[in-house]
Amino acid sequence: MTKSDLPFDGAISAFFENDAPKNVRDAIADAGKDDILDASFPYRKDMKRKDYEAQMAALQIELVKLQAWAKDSGARIAIVFEGRDAAGKGGTIKRFRMNLNPRGARVVALSKPSDTEATQWYFQRYIDHLPSAGEIVFFDRSWYNRGVVEKVFGFCSDDQREHFFNQVGDFEKMLVDEGIHVFKFWLNVGRAEQLNRFLKRESDPLKQWKLSWIDVEGLKRWDAYSDAIRETLTRSHSDAAPWCVVRTDDKKRARLEAIRHVLRSLEYARKDSTVIGDADTSLIGGPEIWGR
Repeated sequence: MTKSDLPFDGAISAFFENDAPKNVRDAIADAGKDDILDASFPYRKDMKRKDYEAQMAALQIELVKLQAWAKDSGARIAIVFEGRDAAGKGGTIKRFRMNLNPRGARVVALSKPSDTEATQWYFQRYIDHLPSAGEIVFFDRSWYNRGVVEKVFGFCSDDQREHFFNQVGDFEKMLVDEGIHVFKFWLNVGRAEQLNRFLKRESDPLKQWKLSWIDVEGLKRWDAYSDAIRETLTRSHSDAAPWCVVRTDDKKRARLEAIRHVLRSLEYARKDSTVIGDADTSLIGGPEIWGR
């Protein structure tokens, strides 16, 4: 396969070869099977699949109980997934939904605003997608585009972003006061692991569709993303709608921790707390664990 056959003419491979920091290139080049690339990650190897599948199967039963409770009680649950590109948002959402009734568990993944939407109140287009009674809604990216991606790529002005920060706390508090259970996940992946995942996508015809111009250009803007993420987590973390940061260099552990967090936070019928277990605080926590 030549570079001309690859998405964006092999721009991701070119970045790896020519522009990636040496420590990132070395981590990728030297990694063995199942190795964790980030030296600061609390585990050195990916979780064993047998252990992962056993734990996931048990948590799936709890998720089905949760959905039944939501339907019976009329509970409304909104789960926001944000994170760096290739952090595992789609895969985590898939594991949440894999055994749920899709009529009551839907994904919202909005494209860029239309010309009309661009003239509306920033939060307006998200309101129609909030959960009704008995629904669980998964936002695959959300209103936090303004806090991070739009800032990094200049898609909004500083005044627009400041206006967003002035309103987002009140907006989310209104959702909570209305009785919606709001969860906000920031999935955080290390630089070497992100690039490694992009390289795999670039060479896999079945996954190339996941890549976009934003992904390619974003590789060059790691530090700008870091600054925007840090500010966003700090300014939009609240008692009403706190951020839950999950370290995702090991996708298996990350998915389990995210599911456990939601299950642990809601008192649904026939809940089995022994199956859910305690949080792995080396992998999941508030904004204070971001950037470790």
